[in-house]
Amino acid sequence: QVQLVESGGRSVQAGDSLLLSCVVSGGTFPRYDMGWFRQVVGKEREYVASIRRDGSYTWYGDSVKGRFTISRDNAKSTVFLQMNNLEPVDTAAYYCAAAAAYGGSWRPPVYEYNYFGQGTQVTVSS
Repeated sequence: QVQLVESGGRSVQAGDSLLLSCVVSGGTFPRYDMGWFRQVVGKEREYVASIRRDGSYTWYGDSVKGRFTISRDNAKSTVFLQMNNLEPVDTAAYYCAAAAAYGGSWRPPVYEYNYFGQGTQVTVSS
């Protein structure tokens, strides 16, 4: 069973930076494309960023381009999300996800993400 555990979420001020981490266990991490999503209570889950299994490609949602950076350490089975210049609209629960069965070469469709963590809360105050 693949398990994902996020950490690093907390309350910060607008303009601050934050690093989220997600450790994956119970699977073959280097084979998985990974992604980050976020969700506000009462709203649909929003795609944030994703990274190819070998780290060679990254993709971002329009709302975070230029501010967030996704990366991974396959030796530590960990994916990261560096968030800079945070804004109050970034307030959400952040979830990492694995597209464990996806074998394509481009960005995995959202429906390919079949494992999610429990989430870590990020709150940005103005």
